[in-house]
Amino acid sequence: MAEGFFQLWETAAYTTVGLFWMAFWAFGLGYLISSMIQVFVTRERMQRTMGEAGAKSVALGTAFGVISSSCSFAALATTRALFAKGAGLVPALAFLLASTNLVIELGIIIALFLGWQFVVGEYVGGALLILLTWLAVRLTYPHRLVEEAREQARAAEGDDGSSDSPDWRRLIRSREGWRRVAERYVMEWQMVWKDVSVGFTVAGIIAAFVPQSFFHTLFVGAGSADPAFWELALQVLVGPLAAFFTFIGSMGNIPLAAVLYDNGVSFAGIMAFIFSDLVVLPVLRIQASYYGWRMALYILAVFLAVLAVSALLLHAGFALLDLLPGPSSVERVTERTFFRLDYTAAFNLVFAGLSGAFLVWKWRSSGPLPGGGEPVLTTLAVLAFAWLGGGLLLAPLLGA
Repeated sequence: MAEGFFQLWETAAYTTVGLFWMAFWAFGLGYLISSMIQVFVTRERMQRTMGEAGAKSVALGTAFGVISSSCSFAALATTRALFAKGAGLVPALAFLLASTNLVIELGIIIALFLGWQFVVGEYVGGALLILLTWLAVRLTYPHRLVEEAREQARAAEGDDGSSDSPDWRRLIRSREGWRRVAERYVMEWQMVWKDVSVGFTVAGIIAAFVPQSFFHTLFVGAGSADPAFWELALQVLVGPLAAFFTFIGSMGNIPLAAVLYDNGVSFAGIMAFIFSDLVVLPVLRIQASYYGWRMALYILAVFLAVLAVSALLLHAGFALLDLLPGPSSVERVTERTFFRLDYTAAFNLVFAGLSGAFLVWKWRSSGPLPGGGEPVLTTLAVLAFAWLGGGLLLAPLLGA
């Protein structure tokens, strides 16, 4: 009994570290883009390109998202930067949805863990999410709430609303400009490291310790070759609920989606789970810190509604075309080989070096990072690191 626990502990810790290894470079890329936008892009430029919820602005927001990071935490920071600089709410949300659903690297990970049908579903569904969000916001647009949220976002970035920003061409060639980028980059990591640490650790624990029968019970109709509509609807609702407490990022939650696939969850339920990367607890907390709780809950309600509709539409469309995927044939998440000499390793080394250089630069220019704040979450993060250290170092010895 004890030996089995230590083996699962080791598996959980290894899975957590492996999942973070897969996603680290995307975090770094997203935070670098976010920092550069905050430093080099003026509010006037954003107002000219993404200031209204028209087709051109939404298309630009989507296009910017496609070439951005696939990491939801990093995408949140970039979205805040765009919104604070004057981008309209719908274009900013289009950027957020595109950067977490329409990026190339996410499709690659989905193909590896789930299969081509889910890749098609991800991209078609991502477009559906943006269109339905546009419609939902247009019907419910809270003018006063949006302005209050924008002011809070500007305050969070230190944006005083002035228009006498330095010319970006001069700033991007200057040492001062890149010092500001380094400082912003470190601050973005500082803002979310606790959420990320706890989220990844929880995901590893669930993947290793939670039995398959639990998922089969949680998702009514799982394992059925032809689930009824009400069963699909329940799975679409349970998907976001399951993701709410287990989420680790747009790329990191794909292995957990594979766990659901292993247990016979429907295509609609899995797509709802994948789309739920922006309606989960860590994201809600970050959104609230950016815009206030009222705006964060408004965005949460909009995203919940549109992801449920999108997942059901996708399932119906794939069923009509006879393209629904069959039983799972992919490798289980806890059996993956995470650490290889591949593009992930190369990118991780690049962004590890960049992060270290930026940290040293900020330390020398403005002193050490401020401590304190959020004692409960800090305690949980420390416990998460202790759990991971024990699982990687102690559990193999005790379970031998």
